[in-house]
Amino acid sequence: MTKLQDKVRFASGGRGNYDLVVSAFVAMLLISNVGATKLIQFGPSWEVAGYPVLPIITDGGAILFPLTYVLGDVLAEVYGMAKARRAIWTGFGFAGLMSVCFMLVDAAPPASDWPNQDAWHAVLGFVPRIVVASLCGYLVGQFLNAYVVVAIKRRMLERGLWVRLVSSTVVGEFADTVVFCFIAFGPLGNWMGGDSIPWGSLLNYTLVGWIYKTLVEVACLPVTYRVISAVKRREPDYVSVGLDRA
Repeated sequence: MTKLQDKVRFASGGRGNYDLVVSAFVAMLLISNVGATKLIQFGPSWEVAGYPVLPIITDGGAILFPLTYVLGDVLAEVYGMAKARRAIWTGFGFAGLMSVCFMLVDAAPPASDWPNQDAWHAVLGFVPRIVVASLCGYLVGQFLNAYVVVAIKRRMLERGLWVRLVSSTVVGEFADTVVFCFIAFGPLGNWMGGDSIPWGSLLNYTLVGWIYKTLVEVACLPVTYRVISAVKRREPDYVSVGLDRA
């Protein structure tokens, strides 16, 4: 009889897609944190009663970050609060690790013939402050997003998927955007070595960010529906596998 220690053994990765969803979720979070170091504006200057309506101000993280909420909806809808919480804390840990790594690289002495230290510091040296802001907003927003999805689902069961997706987006994105903007570019962030932007621009930036990210998620609802349906079908222990059309 073959001894157990003489057999080739591997751990089972499971048959579902949870690991793939979490990997994409974390990757989008990290990329967005770096992209958020650049502020972007569109349009000419225009004020109404002293309030700057234009230009529209956002940051590079807005390109990809809304999709983390789409995946957050998938995690909460398909896997429940416990698995969503695990994914959220996983993203938190890796984003923190990225920030520490960039801080150490920034502090390390550059090679004598490498001329880009100032450029590195100007862009990625700013990341720790952005990551602190992002992580605070991320934790508040993602936990609220998951909580709303699960709470509404417990009442409506498989019906009304769009209700919980839209409701969770409005609540989660609002909390996330307000916390992020006021730490990253408001007075709360000054103690971390950055400069705040004027209050009018900060309010513009916050409102534009919230509205934009909410609209992106609403526009992505057909895609989110299909992704949720596909993930449910590929989870062996998910009872209801049909696409929620209520």
